[in-house]
Amino acid sequence: MVTKRLEMRIDEERLARLERVAKEQGQTVSETARQLMDRGYEEWMRWRRKEAVRRISEMEIEDVPDPEELNRQLAEAHDPGIP
Repeated sequence: MVTKRLEMRIDEERLARLERVAKEQGQTVSETARQLMDRGYEEWMRWRRKEAVRRISEMEIEDVPDPEELNRQLAEAHDPGIP
């Protein structure tokens, strides 16, 4: 359900494109604009996820030791040295 109003100024060329798509889809210009915004947002989110994967893949992450070794390392790192 549409509950907010957005007023946006656009040039004639963009309006003509919106009207062309709206007419072909059998929708209002407003419905078409909302639909295209949704598609643009989805595309942007896909780009963000790909970018995150790229950044993670570039990180230099060392292998995690097996659980016993990791437990030993953690115990040594946090051992207060009290006999």
